[in-house]
Amino acid sequence: MSTISFLLLRLAIGVSFFGHGLVRFPKLKAFSNWMADNFTRSILPQALVIPFSYALPFVEFAIGFLLLAGFLTKYALVAGGMVMLLLLFGTTMIENWEAVPSQIIHLALLAVLLHFLDANAFALDHLLKK
Repeated sequence: MSTISFLLLRLAIGVSFFGHGLVRFPKLKAFSNWMADNFTRSILPQALVIPFSYALPFVEFAIGFLLLAGFLTKYALVAGGMVMLLLLFGTTMIENWEAVPSQIIHLALLAVLLHFLDANAFALDHLLKK
């Protein structure tokens, strides 16, 4: 994979995570209520759903920021993958099958980037290695 291709994919997934987190900050309580409402009929207890719903925007924002900067890229990619796996699990628990493809695409892009991490030339990680 070329360094430009890697950069474009890293920035794309970074923008997605960053944007998902950023837009939820001003409406954090409403987002949490929406998520909790969606999970009322699932097997997941509200005691897990509510804290997760409050933490998710901050985690998404942080992962997105790190990916956009290319800082701690490997850890950001792994963390992003873990978040996507948690979201996939939750999505299946509420049978929201329409959201699954998008989450799998995010996870696949994160895995591809992790596999080709050596192409991460346009990044703070690369500058700090020198």
